[in-house]
This record gives sequence, structure tokens and C-alpha cells, in this order.
Amino acid sequence: MLTESNRIELKRELTDSLEKEVVAFLNYREGGHIYIGIDDATGAVVGVPDCDAVQLKIKDRIKNNIRPSALGIFDVIAEQHDDRTVIKITVASGSEKPYYLKKQGMSERGCFIRIGSASEPMSLRMIEDLFSRRIRNSIGSIKSRKKDLTFEQLKIYYGETPLKLNDKFAYNLELLTEEGEFNYAAYLLSDSNGLSVKVAKYASLDRVDLIENEEYGYCSLIKATKQVLAKLAIENKTFAKITPRKRQERKLIDPVALREAVINAIIHNNYTNEIPPKFEFFPNRLEITSAGGLPQEFDENEFFMGYSVPRNKELMRVFKDLEMVEYLGSGVPRILRKYPRSVFIFTPNFIRIIFPFEKSLDDGQTTLTDQATMQATMQATMQATMQADKVLQFCLEPRSRDEIQSFLGIKNRDYFRKEILNPLIKEGKIAPTIPNKPSSPKQRYIAIS
Repeated sequence: MLTESNRIELKRELTDSLEKEVVAFLNYREGGHIYIGIDDATGAVVGVPDCDAVQLKIKDRIKNNIRPSALGIFDVIAEQHDDRTVIKITVASGSEKPYYLKKQGMSERGCFIRIGSASEPMSLRMIEDLFSRRIRNSIGSIKSRKKDLTFEQLKIYYGETPLKLNDKFAYNLELLTEEGEFNYAAYLLSDSNGLSVKVAKYASLDRVDLIENEEYGYCSLIKATKQVLAKLAIENKTFAKITPRKRQERKLIDPVALREAVINAIIHNNYTNEIPPKFEFFPNRLEITSAGGLPQEFDENEFFMGYSVPRNKELMRVFKDLEMVEYLGSGVPRILRKYPRSVFIFTPNFIRIIFPFEKSLDDGQTTLTDQATMQATMQATMQATMQADKVLQFCLEPRSRDEIQSFLGIKNRDYFRKEILNPLIKEGKIAPTIPNKPSSPKQRYIAIS
């Protein structure tokens, strides 16, 4: 039986306080769920008559009565509890706090936050603090790089759903800035843009022997996403084994987890620096890297528990409309059904998922020891790669070996020489300034552009 908590609100029926509860969850770091049709005093399921009409009413009220816009960061679905239909509203923690009731404004009467099982008014100091930290550099507020955008591809995809785009679709989908110009979300979803998602394949376990490099983009992000999914589905080979009883099949990567990882990487990528997600195949793994670390004030445990703080709510809204995502916070739990937490690697500026390939059926099941060994190897490889990238930036000016080693915070000279410096020289990424005297005390190293 459901009971009220810091993340659950129960309501026997739809009431005038709905927006207040939604605002409180938007401002709460973990978001929450509101159930309509369950008595808050007894927990008894009473159900909701005319469920479809009530769902529409809820969506309209949240859309029209809360600011900043909550579109893309809430879900309204019908569920069966004790053979009765109830409505579940899932509210993500918003990235544009503080949220408030439109008619009350950004005030103590309009701003609420979840404390325990109650929605309490926020103090003026808390409101001002949240507002000062609000993320203003989002794809919804940044102007499009082009003004003459077209959306024929997007209209085709919407035409395949019960939803249709009318003349006001740019306004309804929040593809306009406050000044009424196309924003960066519109640019990403338009027929022609400068974004290209890369799918690379390497013959080696590192990034040296590139054998294939496909680009999917310069078109609507929806189209590019579908192309990437199709490409990865082809690369995700099937192992088959016929036994006297049945045919056994296994994929290199679990298909459900793979799809969720691709969609998550594309939707939650930080596009403000114009860095697209990338997908890289190696002989023993697939690496999916998206720009942008965890949201502010959001830790790894909350990430793994499925709490959702959508980075790009405009994209989330469109992907949900086109049924490319099911509901908020479902992606990570689906991945964790098949893979351990260790497949995720977090840095301040990137999130990477590393899927180890399954062995063929003839080779037997991959053991937990095999997976742990592979994860340790891959994490060490990634750490060395990240350190190498830092060196290249640092060595835009000639630097001594001691300067580079100190910059990286590495004390072991042998490790630095074997794992960082020598590989970069061998790969032709940095060069000594005095090549004929490698041990010279005046030796410096500079990045080769």
C-alpha cells in the first residue's frame, strides 16, 4: 500500500492544490510522484472516473499555471491499482529553479518545496539563492545559429503519431526564445544544422587504428538518432547456437540497455558547447560518451536510483511525443537490469558508458570475474586517455617534463614516461623541442596541431 513520503503525494481526487504540489516537487532535488485516486488518509484506492479527461486537465493546468515551463519534465499516465484506474504524475527535479505558481509570481506565496510529506512555502532567501544559481545557458535560451529554419522532417515524424503539428508548433514545443526567435533546440530539430553524431570503429583496443568513421547528422536530431540506432543495431551481432531442445541466441550488447543508453546520451548531452555525443566500437566493447557531467547538486547514487533532472527539457518533450522514450527516469534502471554500475564513468564534463561485449555461446557465459577485469582495464584506459587530452591542452606552449608531470599531479616518473609521455610522442601528438638531445635539461614538449 502506498503512503505519503518526501517523494510521494496521494490525492483522493483532483484538487485546486495540484499546481502547488507539482511546484514543490520541481523545486525538490529528487522530484517525486503524485497519485490521483488514492485516499491520502487511509491509502485506499478509490480510482478516477473519466480518466482520459482528467489527464488532459492535469496536463493543461501544469502547462499553463507554472513558471518556468515544466514541459518535458513531467509525465501523466494511467495505472491499475487494485483493479481501479488511478493517475500517476511523475515530476522531475527541474533545472530552472525556483519554479512558482504563475498567478503568485516568484514570491513566498508562489514558491514551494517538498519537506517530508508536505509542500512548504520557500523563504525569500531560499528563492533568491536558487534564482542566483539558475542555469541560464540552456538550449532553450540560446538563439539558433540560423534564422531560416525548416522542419519538414519533424513534421513527418509527428505525422506518424496521433499528434499533429499546427502553425503554432514552434511556440507549443518551446522552440522560441523569449524574444520570439528560434532557439538552439529548434536548430537541433531543424532539417539542416551543423551537428554531426559520429560512430567510429577501431581495430585496436585504443583509439589508434581507426577502420571506420560514420557521421549521422546535419539534419533533424530525431532523424540522426534513428540513423544511429539503426547503425548500432547492425553492429550488435547475434550469437546463435542450436541445441537438441531449442535455438539459443545472444547479442553482443543487451538491445534494451543499448537503446536506452543511446537515447539518454543524445537527449541529455550538453549541446551548449556544440559537442555531440559519440559512439565508439572496439574489439571488446562499445563506449558511448556524452558531454556534460551530472547536474549540479546531483550525486551518483541519485543518478543510479533513477531520479531525473532532464538537461534539455525541450528535446525530452519531443522525444516523448514521438514515443522514443517511455517515461522519466526509466533509462538508467533499464540499463542496470543487465549491467553493473561500473559500466558508467563520470567526470566533471562527460559521462561515459562502457558496454563489454558478451562472449559467443560456444565460449560460454562471461563470468563476473571477466567483467570486473575488463571494467578495471577500461577504466584505466579511459583515465590515461583523459590525462593525455589534458597534456595536449597544456602543451600548446612548450613545457618541461616536470611541468607536465606536476600539472597532472603524477608522482611516479616511470608511470608518467611509459603511460603518458612516450605514447603521445609515438603517436605524433607531441614532439620534443630538442629531438637530437632527448635528455637535455632544456628539453621541452609541444603539442602538434
